[in-house]
Amino acid sequence: MPSISGSDVKLVVIACEAGMGSSVMVANQLAKQLKPLGIAVKHSPVNALEAMGADLILCHRGLLGRARQAVPDKVVIGFDMFLGDPAIASVVAAIQGGGTISYE
Repeated sequence: MPSISGSDVKLVVIACEAGMGSSVMVANQLAKQLKPLGIAVKHSPVNALEAMGADLILCHRGLLGRARQAVPDKVVIGFDMFLGDPAIASVVAAIQGGGTISYE
């Protein structure tokens, strides 16, 4: 199971089906929270994740299997809600505090 220290995260990618719409909304919101820490946030379709070079990937739980298969060596965290999801809040807290980010 991959893991990463929040202090090592420099690029977060929000993955979705086509790389538009909902992932852009989540990416913009997350970018506002992480920009002061010097962390870039981008969005991408799941099938293009490997080329993104992300340190950490977030995606809707419905795409979790595909995303983890596309980048098996990366930490991929699933969320259920596009706004206010506790999984995203936990990732932000771990990045801010230098905690470990992993999945079960």
